[in-house]
Parts: sequence; C-alpha cells; structure tokens
Amino acid sequence: MMRRIGVDALAVDRMATALRRSGEGFLARSFTREEIAYCRGDPERLAGRWTAKEAVIKCFDRTPICFPRRRIEVLASAGGAPRVSLLGADSRGAEVEVSITHHSGMAVAAAVLEMPEPVGLLPPPPDLRLPLRPGEAHKGTFGSVTAIAGSLGLTGAAYLCSNAAARAGAGTVRLLVAETIYPILAAKCIEVMATPVQEAAPGALGPSAFDALKGHLETASACLLGPGLGQARPTWRLIQRLVPAIPCPLVVDADGLNALAAEKRLLRRLGKDRVLTPHPGEMSRLSGLPTSEVQRDRRGLAAQAARDWQAVVVLKGAHTIVAGPNGELSEDPHEVPALATGGTGDVLGGVIAGLMAQGLDAYRAAVTGVYVHAEAGRRVSSWLGASGLLASDLLLEVPLVMKALRTEGY
Repeated sequence: MMRRIGVDALAVDRMATALRRSGEGFLARSFTREEIAYCRGDPERLAGRWTAKEAVIKCFDRTPICFPRRRIEVLASAGGAPRVSLLGADSRGAEVEVSITHHSGMAVAAAVLEMPEPVGLLPPPPDLRLPLRPGEAHKGTFGSVTAIAGSLGLTGAAYLCSNAAARAGAGTVRLLVAETIYPILAAKCIEVMATPVQEAAPGALGPSAFDALKGHLETASACLLGPGLGQARPTWRLIQRLVPAIPCPLVVDADGLNALAAEKRLLRRLGKDRVLTPHPGEMSRLSGLPTSEVQRDRRGLAAQAARDWQAVVVLKGAHTIVAGPNGELSEDPHEVPALATGGTGDVLGGVIAGLMAQGLDAYRAAVTGVYVHAEAGRRVSSWLGASGLLASDLLLEVPLVMKALRTEGY
C-alpha cells in the first residue's frame, strides 16, 4: 500500500476576510453545497474544511491522480469527527482520514492517505514504439485524426473513440457525425471538433454524405471508421464505397467491419496502411468461419487474413494478436477480464488511430495501441477489480501508461 501524510493550517481571520470580499462566489468555487449548508457561514468551520482539503491534496502529491478542491468533501460523521468523501469515479481505492483542530485563531488539519501502489508494467512486445514528442512541437506536429462514428442510440461510441485518439496524443481530432446526433456530441466533446454531416435517416449516415466525408479526409493524417455507425443499409453502402477511397491511413472497427463482411470482395481492395480490429465474432463474419474455429487458431488465422487482405489485423481478446501483411506477428501479454465490457474496443480503435496520426506505421501503431490499451485496463482493474470497469475509465489512464513507457525508454 502507498501511504502519504498531508498537513495544512489557515488563520480563521483570513477565511473571514475571504467571505467578506467574495461571499457566495468564493463558497461555490471552494466548497460543496453540503459543506456550505453544514458550515452556515461560520469562518472557523469553513477554515477547518479548507485546511482539511488542502491536506488531502498534499497527500495525493506524487501519486497518479489529483483531486481538485471541489471534489473533496469534508463533513461531520455521526460521532462528530470529520469524514472525507472523494467525489468521482477515479479514486483508485484511495482511503483518506483527516483530523481538524483549532488553536490560537488557527485551523490545523492533518490527512492520512492509503491507496494501492501503482502496478508495474508488463514486459512490452519488441515491436512497441511510441511517437517522438519534441520540445519545439506544436499541435500540427502530431497530426490529425478524423473519426467517422456514431448513430442514433450509439453516441457513446463516437465520444469514446474520438477522445481516445486525443488521449493517445493526436494534435487535433475531428468527429464527423450525422446531423441529428450532432448536438449531443457537440455538447459532450469539448476538445474534439464535432462536425455535422448530411444524414440519410435520423442519426444515420448514407451515400449522400460521401463527398463531404471525402473532403474532410483529404487533409487528415489518419481516419477511424466504424464505431457506433449502426447497421442501416445506407450506412453500409457508404462504408463500402468509402473504404477504398480513403486517402490516409485507416483503422476500420465495429460496424465498419460488419459492412466489409457483407461485401467481402472489398477485403482485397483495402488500400495501403489499413488496420482492421475485429473481435472473434466479427472475425467469424469476415472470414466465414465459425467463432470456435477462429478461437482455435487465433495466430494462424490472423496471420493468414493479414496476408490475404494486405492489411494489419488485430484479433482482439485475451492475448490479442496483431498480424502484419508481410508476416509480422505479435501476441500481447495481457489478460484483463475487466476489459470485457461495451465501449473498450472503441477506445482501442481511437488509440491506434491517434498513434498512426503521429507517424507510426500501421503495424507498430497497432502493436503499441493494443499494449497501451490493455495495460490501461490492467491498471484500472488493479484498484477497481475484475468487473465494473467503464470504457471511459481508460481515457485518462492511456496517457499515464504512455508516460510510464517513456520513462522506461520506449
């Protein structure tokens, strides 16, 4: 277990001065509604809560996470002692206790933190590479990802894949979505540039969007196609027309793969720098083999498909297989049951596209993205457990894994 101690002090008259000068605005920025109700404007109580929060913040120094003051709540327990609540889903098993004392006009607080030690890295595969991050770089240095994703009822996939590309280090990310769902993604995606495209039906793209999509892709460094696009026939026709025409490196995932499975001749016309990311069920549809046969010889089937389709094939699952068109093969070391939940594949697609946008070739981007994604899942499950992981939990962990890899010299 990791243990940390934090201590802080504040003069009560300084809190009283802050209240006189800034009043309600200051309280709303610094305390939760429950804390404000409990303290009832008493400077001594507020000073105690302030110092307790600061002590907790100091505890989290040199740990992988950080809690801002508004997400640390200090209230009284049934017995009157202060009780800390860490608000949000990323406390990572952290437990904090605080004590507050008042003496000579001062509020003094001490906090003690216990949390699981960050897990060490599993040995990375030999083909893993991280993009360079030169000090003089700007956002244009790290490329742009264009994601074509989402449909009515599947907006989460669009959010996850596009934000994963940004978390993997892409300089800019544009998310192209049907007009009906644009307001949802525009409100949810702050750093990603959500852009509406003409739709064929409410929330679904179709062939009428081809020219607009192709225009956006002319300047993209990499494209991600498929997460959450849905299985409407017009959408599939669009995908089948678009895949051979996309000029930049491409990751095809989810419903993009389903559209290709319905028109298998396109698998021989994919173009250069393509990555396909099927799970066993999707690989069954692409190959025409039962899922049981796919699972029986994962390495052999992935390698054969990569040669036949002249693309990088990522056969997902425990010990994900990455096969290249020239005989390259990598088996990821991870088994992470917590990743067996909806949306995690969307994150993987975004990570791989983000790495390709930064200049990694398709095979190394796939090997690296698979490892980073699985290691992020392993780290989250180390404190959360084998179930209950949400795909969005991976988004912040991805850059932390990449940071740890760079520390190791990758």
